[in-house]
Amino acid sequence: MASNIKIKAKLSGDIADVKSLMLHPMETGSRKDPDTGELVPIHHITQLTFTNNDKTVMVANFSTAVSKNPFFGFKFRGAKAGDTLRVGWVDNLGGSDEIETVLK
Repeated sequence: MASNIKIKAKLSGDIADVKSLMLHPMETGSRKDPDTGELVPIHHITQLTFTNNDKTVMVANFSTAVSKNPFFGFKFRGAKAGDTLRVGWVDNLGGSDEIETVLK
C-alpha cells in the first residue's frame, strides 16, 4: 500500500530542512455530516515522529486543533548525505503510516 505521507529534505552542510505533508482527515468530532446531520466521529493524528538513522530527531504530539492534511516542517543538525530519514504517524483510531527517504 502506498504511503499517504509526502516528504522532502534538503541538506545545507549538516543541516537538514525537512518538509512533510500527511494526507489525513483530522476530524475534530464537532463537524456535522451535511447529509445526515450526525456528528462526524473524531479522527486525528496523535503523534508524528521523525528519525534520522533510527535516532529520533523530532516528535510532535497533535490534537484536534490541527487542520486536515497537515503540513509540518523543521530543521535539524547532524545530517549528512546518505542518511535515512523516516517519518511516521499514529492516530487516535490505531491507524498509522510511515515513509522513508535517503538524504542527498
